[in-house]
Formats: sequence, structure tokens, C-alpha cells
Amino acid sequence: MTTTTLAVLVPLLPFLGAVAGLLLGRTAPGFVRPLAVLPTLAAFALAVVVAVRQGGDQAVDAATELTPTGSVPIELALHIDGFAALVAVLVGLVASCVQIYSTGYLRDDPRYPSYAALVSLFTSAMLLVVYSGDLIVLLVGWEIMGICSYFLVGHYWETPEARAASIKAFLVTKLGDVPFLIGLFALATDAGSFRITKVLGAVASGSLDHPTLIALLLLAGVAGKSAQFPLHTWLPDAMAGPTPVSALIHAATMVTAGVYFIARLLPVFQASSAAMVVLAVMAAVTMAGSGLAALAQDDIKRVLAYSTIGQLGYMTGALAVGDRGAAVFHLLSHGAFKALLFLAAGVVIHASGTNSLAAMSRMKDLRARVPDAYWTMTVALLALIAIPPFSGFFSKEAVLGAAEHVATGHTEHAPGIAGWIVLVAGLVSAVLTAAYATRLWLLAFRGRGIEAPDHGRQPFTMTAVLWVLAVPSLALGLAYGPLPDWFDGRDLTPVLTTSVLGTGLALVGVIVTYGAWQHTSTLAAQVPLGAVAAHPDADAGLVEAEAIASHAPAYGDVAYTPDPADPGRLLLGPLHRHAAVGFHLDAVYTALFVRPVQAAAALVQFLDREVVDTYVRGAAALPRWLGEAVRRAQTGNVQTYVSALLAGTVVLVVAALLVATGA
Repeated sequence: MTTTTLAVLVPLLPFLGAVAGLLLGRTAPGFVRPLAVLPTLAAFALAVVVAVRQGGDQAVDAATELTPTGSVPIELALHIDGFAALVAVLVGLVASCVQIYSTGYLRDDPRYPSYAALVSLFTSAMLLVVYSGDLIVLLVGWEIMGICSYFLVGHYWETPEARAASIKAFLVTKLGDVPFLIGLFALATDAGSFRITKVLGAVASGSLDHPTLIALLLLAGVAGKSAQFPLHTWLPDAMAGPTPVSALIHAATMVTAGVYFIARLLPVFQASSAAMVVLAVMAAVTMAGSGLAALAQDDIKRVLAYSTIGQLGYMTGALAVGDRGAAVFHLLSHGAFKALLFLAAGVVIHASGTNSLAAMSRMKDLRARVPDAYWTMTVALLALIAIPPFSGFFSKEAVLGAAEHVATGHTEHAPGIAGWIVLVAGLVSAVLTAAYATRLWLLAFRGRGIEAPDHGRQPFTMTAVLWVLAVPSLALGLAYGPLPDWFDGRDLTPVLTTSVLGTGLALVGVIVTYGAWQHTSTLAAQVPLGAVAAHPDADAGLVEAEAIASHAPAYGDVAYTPDPADPGRLLLGPLHRHAAVGFHLDAVYTALFVRPVQAAAALVQFLDREVVDTYVRGAAALPRWLGEAVRRAQTGNVQTYVSALLAGTVVLVVAALLVATGA
């Protein structure tokens, strides 16, 4: 079987599994789990075969015209280079782990059949984006992922949080998709084709007439899909969906699509220095802002969500300095350890018995309760912090090294200012990443929170997947050595300067956070648990009446409150309350967009009701009044009719005489 045929089957198998799962979900529920897991596993195996055959050599290209358009043709095309081959393997691996994990995590969920089918469709759409050689076909996969995210984030639609999060995710990403679509059409018009290879050829020959405008329009779509500033606000709220969905979205689909798209078309962006600087600024603000916000979150999944936003900032930063090899390398390693982090968090939540206990300030002594999650999450957090020899160290240092090369003028792939912006922001983010990751580990596994009831050992399908993902989280970073051909032949060996700086700053973040935790723990230990809220170093906002009423035991006459030993509050100080709400960006959007739209809608409703409806009602009332008048004239009395006839005749005669006299 040819490589092209195998590549076609990779996105096709999950799609067929999704269709079959939807059709058989009610009539044959016993087939739902096999139809969810087996096609995805098969697609993963075929993606590995395609990657081995491609081998990082010349790209595999194939195309057939889908339909004549009269202008720019649309083609069903494949373009599989080293990046596409490796990213498809990542998507297949994470999707397979998510499907296997979900059989245990959602084993009692009545909507599991539709959930599993949507996950398969989500996977198929991302694989279509990865392998597509035509921008319109890529757009189809892009939009399918958008609608799948809407349904999956809103899986628990009974809760208002899930409904609001799904709508927000859909609308914010669509806000970016509108300029993205315009940019695609403008790009195809300048290049004369939607084929990626022809577009890149047009860029090389200097045929793009509006490179800056096109790049900025495309960046809007990337900011939406990949949750970059300022369109990142949907991603933390998307944690209202099932935890396995969060793992899939954050590690292998949706948010990685935008980064992968820029990597595919990086020469288009490099054709405009202004676009590269804008990309660098977007990455820098995203990295720093998300790190501060993550340090202030209490919900474990929101911490990981802001972490994803920041790590995507590293990827876009690598692209801003013209190094797509470093960007895709970090995409791969991040996909492995972030999937592990979310799935391990799911085990923690599952052990607590309810999503309401995802708050880290309420967790207590979970090391013994969930040993698999404890050890594997520790591995993933070390990879996230970028401690050698874990995978995140090598991929993050590749990004920082690329930025340092551009900043010091060793390469002209991007403006020097872009290199400095990315380098400084990346080093600052290294400290923040270490701080919030250490805080998460301390609060989740060494906290003083609520002793949750023991819900028994987690299903084997959940814990086994954690150890599978722990392997690439530990060892994938070493791929820079044996797999250089898959990364454009780019030497991804860590640079001494940035390695020392990055690792040193990360260790500073770890030590300072641990010291802050020790300090706050000492203060908390001096105060009875029931009196925590009254302690001067405790934030009264920690006291949540509903949580206390439903979960907290009583200590004397005072109810138990969450653990105040939170180093994030000490480290951020007065900035904490602003960082906890994402620096009020949602409030800004509400003031600038939501309220004006609501006011305009209210005005339109008023005009429709009081003006338009008045005319409609008047048009109906006038004939009714005339009919009423005519009806009253029909008395049935002959004498009345004759009198009226004579009166009319007299009037006509008088009028005629007046006219004649006047003449």
C-alpha cells in the first residue's frame, strides 16, 4: 500500500468510527467503546508508518482537483513533510490515550456514545489539518474542530458554566476566523492557488502583493484557535468540559492548529517584518500574562489552561524568530507532558469524587490516594518547568536558543527586535512557569485542605495511560539528536548561555515558591483551621459558603475553610486579585463589545416593537375602520337609501352649477 493511501486512511478511520458510533450508540451500545478506541488506535499506527516512510526526506505530495471554480481551483491535496508526519503521530497518540482513558473516566455517563463520536470526529479534523496540502481543505478541518469543541466543552450542558463556556469558545474563535478566512482568500488571490506548495512558491518569487495585510489577517485566526493574546480568554473557561476533552484540546488539537498553520506557511509571515514583530509581541504578552494568571488560579484545570496558553506563546515566539523547527519540537514535547498533566488531574478529580473539589486549596494528602497520578504528574511538571533531562528542557531551550541567535544578529530569519522580545519574555516566563508548577504540586499533593471521601482505586484504563504518556514526557526531548531531518535539518542542541539562564531562573522560581509555601504554611499552622478566614494573612475570598456547607466538617463552633497556605498570594501580593480574573480582560470585552451589542439589540427590539409594528398594526386597522363605517351605513331601510341617493344627487347638481357659473 502506497504512502499516499495510508495517509488518506489516517484521518478517514476516526471519521468512520465517529459515524458508526453515532449510528450504533443507541441500538448497539456494546460497540461504542470499540468503535471509539480501535479506529483511533489504527489511525495512530498508520501515522507512525507514514512517518517512518516519509523519514524526514522529500515531502509527499498528491492532489486531485475537487471542483472547477472558474478562478482559483480547490484541490484534495496532501502535503506531508517531516513536521506533518511527526505532528500526526502526536495527534494519534494523544487521541488514542484520551479515548482509552475516557472509557473509565466516563464509564457511567449516559452521553458517552455521542462524546466518543465527537472525540473521534475532532481527531479526524485535526489530522485533516495536519496532512492537508490545500488551504480550503485545511479550513474545513479547522471549522469542524470549532464545532466539535462547542459540543464537547458543553458536554455537561445541565450546568450554566458549561453552556456559557461552550458558547464563549465558539464565539471567540469565530471572531478570529472571520479575518482568517479573508486572509486565506487574499493569499490565494495573490498566489493564484490554494495549494500550500504553490503559495510558498509564490512567496519565494515575490509574487505576494500584500504580505503584511495577509499575515495580520491570518494572525487573527491563529490568535483565536491557539488562544493567544488578546483572543485567549475562552480557553480557561473551556475547563467546564470533561477533563479528557481538555487534554485533547490542549495537547493535540484545536490550540495547536494555529501554531502548526504558521509553521506550514512561515515564509508568508517572514515576507513582512512588521508581521514578525507583531507575532513576537503577541507571544511575549501571552507568555508573561498567562504565567501571572496561572500563579493566581485555585482550580487545578485553570492553572493548566493558563499554562497551555503560555507554552503556546513559546511556540509562537519561536515562529516569530523564524525557527519553525524549534516551534514544532516544543509543540511535540508539550503535547506529551500537557496531555499527561490533564489526565493526571482527571485522576485527582476522580479520586475526590466531584469536579467541585478541583480547587487545590481544598486538596489534602493525595500522594497516597493517587500514587500513579502523583509520580507521573511530577514527571510532567518537571518537563513543564524545563528541568534537564526531561523533554521540556530540550524543546524550550531550542526556542530560547533560536531567540538568542536572532537577538545577537547571528541569523537574519527575523528582525533583531523580535529576537530580544521573545528572549526576554521567555526567560521571565521560565521563572513564572517554575513558580506556578511548583505551587500546583505543593497544594495538590502536600496541602492542608479537605479530607475527601475515598472513592476507591481508579480504573486501570485511566492509570495505565498516565505511564504511557510519562515515557515521551521524559525521553522525547532527546529526539533532537536522532531526528534532525524531521526539523528541516535544524540543530536543536541546547545553547549553553540560554540553557544556564533558563535552568537557573527555573530553579530560582522553584526555590522561591517553596520558600513562600513554607512561610505561609508556618503562618497557617499558628491559627486554628476554623479561624483561617479571620487571620490577617488569609484572603477572606477563600471562604465559600456553598463549599463549606456541602463539604466542610465543623471544628468546634466554626466551619472549616480552605487551606490559606498559598504561596501565590504571597508572591503576587496586590497583583493577585487582578491576576486571578485574567487581568479583567473579560470585563473589558464586556464593556467594549457585549454591552454595546446588547444595547443595540435592545434598541432594535424597541424600534421593531414600537415603530415597525405600529405601521403594521395601522395598516391593518385602517381597512378595519373603513369596513366598520361602511357596515354601519348598511341599515336595510329603503327610505334611508333613497334619502341618501337624493342627497347625493342634490350635492352633485349644486357642484355642477357652481362649476358652470365659475366657467
